[in-house]
Amino acid sequence: MTLAPLLVGVGGALGAVARFAVASRLNADGAPRGTVAVNAVGSFALGLLTFGGVGGEASLLLGTGACGAFTTYSSFSVDAVTLWQTGRRRRAIAYASGTFLAVAVGVALAWLLVGR
Repeated sequence: MTLAPLLVGVGGALGAVARFAVASRLNADGAPRGTVAVNAVGSFALGLLTFGGVGGEASLLLGTGACGAFTTYSSFSVDAVTLWQTGRRRRAIAYASGTFLAVAVGVALAWLLVGR
């Protein structure tokens, strides 16, 4: 039997609890600060892990499980659309751009560290 489902599940549980803790602490006054934080940090970490050569069981635990549950595309999408629809369009663009930039920075740092 493979450990893959267990590793993804344990990583997912840890990531989900961490996301809840960060979002609960940082989300205030209608600004999605918690979602921004978890998506930026999680996207950066996933880019670093993926392009840094982490594979196998560590990738399942940390990448698929923890980063997958820590980040949340659905909340990101709802927050971005809500910002846009409520007239805060600059904030919506900055929010989306910053999230995608975090992935790019993680990838670039991984390439520098690994030499790819």
